[in-house]
Amino acid sequence: MELKVGTRLRSTTDATEVIVVKAPDVSVDLRCGGLPFEPFDGEPSTPSTLIEGFDGGTELGKRYSDKEGSVEVLCTTGGPASISIGEERLSIKGAKALPASD
Repeated sequence: MELKVGTRLRSTTDATEVIVVKAPDVSVDLRCGGLPFEPFDGEPSTPSTLIEGFDGGTELGKRYSDKEGSVEVLCTTGGPASISIGEERLSIKGAKALPASD
């Protein structure tokens, strides 16, 4: 799937919805609950069953990123499914440390 910044996506396995914050120039296999996301603006597909191992959940308002930092999504609706690129689960992106003001 070609990702573009600002694209809204929804899960086919639960209520999870995300907005793409950072995207590479190449196609990405972005999934939720082990199955591909679908565009938010289309008609919702029939709900699918969550795949075991991709049930770690997503949290509202958290940013999720891959290890390289090439993909970043903002969770706008949380759910029980995990976000992944292929089989690699994305992790919550931590806040940047502020510089010391000594």
